[in-house]
Amino acid sequence: MEGITISKLLIIGALIILLFGSNKLRSLGNDLGSAIKGFKNAMKDKDDDEDSIAVKKISKTKLPSEDMNQHPYQDKDKKS
Repeated sequence: MEGITISKLLIIGALIILLFGSNKLRSLGNDLGSAIKGFKNAMKDKDDDEDSIAVKKISKTKLPSEDMNQHPYQDKDKKS
């Protein structure tokens, strides 16, 4: 048992071409390629959406300097 060799792979490839035909295999390859491309684009869009949500959350948070005037323990004599 040598495993799968190059000659065996060529024979299997030739049989597949004879069974399905080159046009069917070409259209199958195109469909598979477009599906992979669509999946990658969807994942990229999801990452972009998550990044924009994170930026919005960060921009809505208050900075500590904004809360200084409302701090309950702030010295009353101190003027800002």
